[in-house]
Amino acid sequence: MSASDKYPSESGRRRFVKGVVGGAALAGVGAMGSATVNTLTTAGGVGGGSTVARTIAHTGGPAPRGLPQIPVRVTDEGYIEGIWPETTTVTQEGQEIEVAQEELGGVTYSGAWFQYCGVESQENVQPNFESDNLFRAASGPPYDWQSNTYSGGDRIHVDDFSDYEEWGNGIGSAGVGKPASVTWRSEDADTNLNAIVLRSPEIEEAAQNDEWLQASTDQGFMAYLNVCTHFCCIPGYKVLEESARYDAADGTYCVCHQSTYDPFTIEEALFIARPRPEE
Repeated sequence: MSASDKYPSESGRRRFVKGVVGGAALAGVGAMGSATVNTLTTAGGVGGGSTVARTIAHTGGPAPRGLPQIPVRVTDEGYIEGIWPETTTVTQEGQEIEVAQEELGGVTYSGAWFQYCGVESQENVQPNFESDNLFRAASGPPYDWQSNTYSGGDRIHVDDFSDYEEWGNGIGSAGVGKPASVTWRSEDADTNLNAIVLRSPEIEEAAQNDEWLQASTDQGFMAYLNVCTHFCCIPGYKVLEESARYDAADGTYCVCHQSTYDPFTIEEALFIARPRPEE
């Protein structure tokens, strides 16, 4: 790959194709993934290997894939909750291990979606980590509305997104999605899981005819883990004006190497999840 492909210029940069890669490539990765599972679950940890995740679409820059989606629901009290898969016991290489995995909206949803960039070593992605799974406001958010509404650690509530069809902050278009910078499964953990919660009319509309989105979004709310799949930086949704130079004013933009993502398009991504440390 040339330097111009890996680090795109402000114009004429390479655009990466959305969707699942071709069958031959999948077969190759699948074969490698099978071997990797055997190695990683016995020598370096447990629960890693070939994984198909639902992600927000990767639209440009050197990142290998999109950011993993976090399924959400609105509780009866109106708080926004991230869904964590049910914990089950499976046998790998003759060893019984716990994994977080369940069928949701016709998709196998797994905690392995979040096992990359060192996140796999955090206690809050262990299958049996206890949490109420509610999203909580991050400290020092980049959005004025959030700073004026929440303190760090406050639970996120549906009522505070009532203007989602009009909200804007001067970056990109108004009315495409109102964001909050949040943490997830982090209230009793040593390290935060950083995420973005969005409420968008585009997600609301897309969910009408999509089984997965019907199950993984609620009232236009969706969420994703906010850790860039390139060098593990923290991207921003509608945070920097320079994102417009990379066609990402209404998307998610990582300033480090100009990787861009579309949070309103969900796609499949095949990757090798890193193993969790053995307990």
